Amino acid sequence: MGLDIGTTGTKASVFDEGGEIIASAYREYPLLHPRPGWLELDPEGVWGKVREAVGEAAGGASRDPVRALAISVLGEAAVPLDGNGTVLGNSIVGFDNRAAGLFERWIKGVDRAEVMRITGQPPSQMFTIVKLMWLKQNRPELFARARRFMTFGEFAQFRMGLEPRIDYSVAARTMAFDIHRKCYSESICELAGISPDLFNPAVPTGHVLGSLGAKAAGELNLPQGCLVCAGSHDQPAGALGSGVTEPRVAMNATGTVECFAVAMDGPVVNETMLTNNLACYPHAVPELYISLAFNFTGGSLFRWARDTFGEPERREAEERGMDVYDVLTEKMAQEPTDILVLPHFTMSGTPHMDPNPVGAILGLSLGTTRAEFMRAILEGISYELKLNLDILGRAGVEVDEFRAVGGGAKSDFWLQLKADMYDRPVVRLQVAEAASLGMAIVAGVALGVYDSAREAARQLVVPRETFTPDPGRAAYYEEMLARYKEIYPALKGWQESCGRPVEQKR
Repeated sequence: MGLDIGTTGTKASVFDEGGEIIASAYREYPLLHPRPGWLELDPEGVWGKVREAVGEAAGGASRDPVRALAISVLGEAAVPLDGNGTVLGNSIVGFDNRAAGLFERWIKGVDRAEVMRITGQPPSQMFTIVKLMWLKQNRPELFARARRFMTFGEFAQFRMGLEPRIDYSVAARTMAFDIHRKCYSESICELAGISPDLFNPAVPTGHVLGSLGAKAAGELNLPQGCLVCAGSHDQPAGALGSGVTEPRVAMNATGTVECFAVAMDGPVVNETMLTNNLACYPHAVPELYISLAFNFTGGSLFRWARDTFGEPERREAEERGMDVYDVLTEKMAQEPTDILVLPHFTMSGTPHMDPNPVGAILGLSLGTTRAEFMRAILEGISYELKLNLDILGRAGVEVDEFRAVGGGAKSDFWLQLKADMYDRPVVRLQVAEAASLGMAIVAGVALGVYDSAREAARQLVVPRETFTPDPGRAAYYEEMLARYKEIYPALKGWQESCGRPVEQKR
């Protein structure tokens, strides 16, 4: 079983040894907003939904019971527990903004490059250790009672009756972990005023934590003796489940967030990575490292275009019994446009990590067609990732091939556009749930079903189609990237000259 605990829901998926899904179950839970800019998860509520999803999926595989499981998990968010294992409060999610002011004051006295060199993380208020600093300062009673802060993977292990351990990749997302020595950094913890004893010991992905006892097995509808293994952060899990097991290969996941994760054979923590907010930390595949590039607006911009401008396509999709996105792409312009869309309609991701950016659509005229406008939306999302690809290349991290997963991977049109934009082959995979499959691979290695994660990925991750770049379109997009790079600095300068953030209508 691969268990994926995310920000708004959890999915449990059971696979056979050939990588086919036998059963799966999904449960949602609410993301709480107690104050503007605050985002939290209720740990008990999350665990209840995890228990339901695991139980249902396990029940669907009762003829061939689950023998091992591993867990992929959202990063940064941690659950405060006292010495008796009682939850003391909600978990603060990574993109919660309450610690921004504290972080800015703290980081002025800290060497950013040294933090990056040790932890592989460009310093940001999103990481766990900064949230703990905020709790220490603003919730001192809670902080004084806390004996452990567990990420949701560890919290699930704890509720399964096991001695919880954090894996290297999730530990790195605390910004308190030395990615070279594979232990918590005393110097970083000292700078933050946080004891490393508040974190659980770190182990490699795949480390066997133990087996389920009768009580936990009964609650989860799993067999007694089922092995539980240390999993990984969700993006490395998805990369493993996409077959990203060698350097220079990247997963490209398209959903609400557009993201790619590239594998590296060693840590890359230079100035280019630091100034462009590109992290480097352990992969779910032993001995490899991974870097992430992402755009928070991502696929939600396409959804915005659908909801705002796509009513004719919605009606046509209903009449033809098709997905509305297929109708939208069917009617898009076939050739690249000269319209530039800056897809910062919410907080930007890498390289800027700007909580208050300005989105823009430039180059419209009375001659602009609907087909061109809609294509430009997809081009804008892809330009932002092309920008990150260009920066990674300057940092010494090369990508030769992309593995496409997520909702956007269903579209031939978009995958061909990406191949042309990136000037790299884009491979569609026969993978429905990449993160869950990645964790199932980890569990299978622990059982001895597979010799290694690499061997399992080669066996189970099956390429379906490869989209190769058109040289002429690739050259055009490379030329347009130079213009695209000018938009963010120009709009940011305009925004700052106004003296205040641009207000958005509610």
